[in-house]
Amino acid sequence: MVSRSVARTNTCNQQASPDQSVRCLFLLMQSPPLALILAERALGVNTQSLSPELIASAKIAISDTIGVTLLGASSDAAQIARQAASITQKHGPATILGTTLRASEPDAAFANGIAGHAFDYDDFTELFGGHPSIPILPGLLAVGETTDATGIELIRAYIMGVEVETRLALGVHFQHYEKGWHPTATLGVFGAAAGCAYLLNLDAAQTAQAIAIAASNASGIKANFGTMTKPLHIGQCARSGVLAARLAAKGFTANPHALEAPQGFLDVYNGPGNYSIERILDKWFDPPLVLSPGISLKQFPCCGSTHPAIFAAIRLKEHQRLNHGRIRSIEILTHPRRLPHTNQPLPQTSLESKFSIQYCVARALVDGQVTLADFENSAWEETNITRLLGITQVGEHADMVKLESGTFGAQVNITLDNNEQISEQIDRGGGRGPDNPMTDTERRNKFVDCANRTLPNAQVSRLFDTLEQLERIQSISKLVELARPEPNEH
Repeated sequence: MVSRSVARTNTCNQQASPDQSVRCLFLLMQSPPLALILAERALGVNTQSLSPELIASAKIAISDTIGVTLLGASSDAAQIARQAASITQKHGPATILGTTLRASEPDAAFANGIAGHAFDYDDFTELFGGHPSIPILPGLLAVGETTDATGIELIRAYIMGVEVETRLALGVHFQHYEKGWHPTATLGVFGAAAGCAYLLNLDAAQTAQAIAIAASNASGIKANFGTMTKPLHIGQCARSGVLAARLAAKGFTANPHALEAPQGFLDVYNGPGNYSIERILDKWFDPPLVLSPGISLKQFPCCGSTHPAIFAAIRLKEHQRLNHGRIRSIEILTHPRRLPHTNQPLPQTSLESKFSIQYCVARALVDGQVTLADFENSAWEETNITRLLGITQVGEHADMVKLESGTFGAQVNITLDNNEQISEQIDRGGGRGPDNPMTDTERRNKFVDCANRTLPNAQVSRLFDTLEQLERIQSISKLVELARPEPNEH
C-alpha cells in the first residue's frame, strides 16, 4: 500500500508548469518529510536483536575496510590531503588510522575516508552502485572514539548507515550512476549522517535534520575516477556526515523536505520523473541489505568493474596453461555500464592502471593474479604488458547490454599465434560476496597484506583478532589504539 505522503511525492515526480510546481510544493509541505520517514524507519529497527548472521556480515565488512584504510594511510593521496588540510598534529579527540596523528572528528573522518579509498581496494555492491562501507565507517570511528561507543553500537550504526544509503540507491539507480554521479559519495553522505546521528543518540527529528543537511553536501563526479580526487570524494563525504550530525545535535536547521522538494536532492541529481520514492521505502530492512544481497569484498586492488574480466583471464591462464607470448589479439566484452570509467588503453599512472580493464586483464594473463605490487613502480610499462595492451580491444557484450542487474560480467576472447581462438565468460564476478565468500584465511591474508604497510606484524595480528570479536569490545577507543603505530615504529 502506498502512503499518502509517497503518493503526493510521486505525483510531483514529473515535469510541471510553474502553477503545478506551486501546487506540488504545497502538497509536499503537508506530507511527512522523506528525511523524517527515513530517520524514523532507521531508528525504528530493533537493533537490540540483530541476528548473529547480520552481525557477522557487518564485522567482515568493517574489518576489511579498516584493513584497506591502514594500507591507504601511506598513499600519496592520503599524505598530500593531510598536509593540505593541516592534519599534522598528534593531539585531538580522534585517531588517523595507520599514523601517530590525531585530529577533530570531521578531520579524522576526512583523512581516513581518503585513505580507505586511495587504493580502490574497499568493498562494493552492484545494488549501491559503489562502495558502501567507506563513506560510513570513517565518521563512525571518529564519533565512536570520542563518545566511547561500544563495538556493538558501532555495528548497529554501520548497519543503519548502509540501509539508509542503499535504500536511496534503490530509488535513484541506475539513472543516478549513468548520469555521472559517484554514488559512494553522493549517496554515502546520507548513510554517514544517519550512522553518526545514531552514535550521538539523536532522535528522529534531529536525525532527519542531519539527513537534510547532508543533502547540501552530496558531491562527487565520475569524471574524476582514476585520479586522487576520487578518494577525495569519500573524505569529503565522511567529513560531511560527521558535521551534519553534529550540527543537527546543536539545533542547526535545514529544509526537512530537502530530499523530495522541487529543487531538492532527488529533482536536482536525478531529474523529475527519474526516481522512485516507493522503491526507497519498500520492504525496509526486509531483509537487511548488509545481509542480503550483502556486501562484496575485493579480491583485487583495482576498480570492481574490471574484476569479471580479471577472473576470466585468470581462468584462461590456468585452464589453458596459456603462455602470454603466444597471444596475437585480445578482445574484452562487458556490460556498457562497466566501460566508461575502465576503458584506459594506455594507463600512465598507478591510479589510471587501476581503472584500465586492458591493463588488469593483461596483468592477469601474464601473472595469473593481480596484486598490490602490480600498481606500483610503473609496472604497467613492462615490455610484456605493453605488448598485450597494444593488441587489446574492448567493447560491449551483445547479451549483457540487455541486463539491468547482474551487470558484473565479462567475456575475454583470445586469438593465438596459430589462429586458435579461446574464450572465457564470467557472468557474475564482481567480488567475493555471500554467494562466493572469502575464506577466513583469505580475509586474514588480505588484511595482513594491507595493514603491514603501516603497522608491525604482531600488532596487525592483534588488531585482526580484535575485529573478529568486535561485538564484545567495550570501547572503540581500545580498538583504534591498535590501529595506531607506536611512535618509534614509523
